[in-house]
Amino acid sequence: MKKIILPLMVVLFTACKEKNEKREVSFPEEKTVETPKDTLTKALEEEPALLSLDDVADTTFVRLRDYNRDFVYDMKYATDDNFLKTKVYDCAECYVRAKTAKALIAANEELMGQGYRIKFFDCYRPHDVQKKMWKIVPNPQYVADPAKGSIHNKGGAVDITLVDTDGNELEMGTGFDFFGKEAHHDYTGHPDEVLKNRKLLKETMEKHGFWSIRTEWWHYNLTSASNGKVANFRWDCE
Repeated sequence: MKKIILPLMVVLFTACKEKNEKREVSFPEEKTVETPKDTLTKALEEEPALLSLDDVADTTFVRLRDYNRDFVYDMKYATDDNFLKTKVYDCAECYVRAKTAKALIAANEELMGQGYRIKFFDCYRPHDVQKKMWKIVPNPQYVADPAKGSIHNKGGAVDITLVDTDGNELEMGTGFDFFGKEAHHDYTGHPDEVLKNRKLLKETMEKHGFWSIRTEWWHYNLTSASNGKVANFRWDCE
């Protein structure tokens, strides 16, 4: 009887062992977790492809971000954060004449090689907006008389500053639209860092065809646009 039981146990053990060896153990399927893209990168990818200025007439108005995405924007007159203390643009956009855009892109490329970028406070200004500003502050010391118009109205002037690679504004001694002697280019009472930053901005802009206003460190006019026509081109808000 013992001789019969022992071979039977061996057979059963071998069968169970083979069965266990053939059994496949399944684990829950691993899910790949995608890291969310950087917000700015995602936003830029959703933008339409960049346009080219090669075949655009110099006097044509263009939206700058359609042709280059290396700039930073804080359009002050589309907010109440300005010396007027009121919003005068329906929405924030930076339009300029095509020839102004080309000069700005060239200047910005040079600045980017040094770790900086141009940040805009104001660009082209419709003549109707100039009239609105004059009605609020009818003082030629602060607002150009709409009867004569401003180079902003011609698409050849911009109000700007510089930011570093992290988007932080460089110290310029005063804020935008500060109307005092400290905002003048010839004011030398600022720390060396401020004077250096202003010099970098001024020399770079002048190198690319712009000229400055003595009393406003942020304002630059494209020389070739000074004889242009005052315009009242209005853009659509998206």
